[in-house]
Amino acid sequence: MKKFNTFTSKVMPIPIKDIDTDMIIPAQYLTSIEREGYGQYLFARLKSMDSNFPSNQARYLGSEIMLADSNFGCGSSREHAVWALQQAGFKAIIAPSFSDIFFNNGTKNGLLLVSLPELVIQKWLINTPEQLTIALDNQIVMTLSGESYSFDYDSFRKHCLLESQNDLDYLLAHKMEIAHHEKTHRNTCR
Repeated sequence: MKKFNTFTSKVMPIPIKDIDTDMIIPAQYLTSIEREGYGQYLFARLKSMDSNFPSNQARYLGSEIMLADSNFGCGSSREHAVWALQQAGFKAIIAPSFSDIFFNNGTKNGLLLVSLPELVIQKWLINTPEQLTIALDNQIVMTLSGESYSFDYDSFRKHCLLESQNDLDYLLAHKMEIAHHEKTHRNTCR
């Protein structure tokens, strides 16, 4: 997992409610047992059906922030959806809400998922900011014009993203403390 730092990026809007994991990465592309090679198929069906779909437009190439509508990531629990987004270059998704399973898969795999008020997202989906800055350490999203919006984020997941740790890395980083706790409490746990 990559360490998450404050960054500024172009923004790609996806103004569709209830984007499900099959829209993100269609099932026909889930033929490998590897974690690589999914980014090229991100939104494959939507891109083929609509030549004006945002990821078909040159102006959004290189975007690391996706702006999405509500209930992003609903549907099946496929982790491949998160991998496809990351392999296509996205570091963060900003939406009013996310599917619970997708949210858990995203945060455990190092994809920052930021929930902002629906009114803000709707305004941005109509008039998409050219760039946004996300500061996870301060939990703020900023526009180039100086608007800033704070967001809530789980402190454990925040720590893991800032320190480039997955759940196992976190536990291993506390190996000595765990061993000490087990040693000092060995007799009381029986």
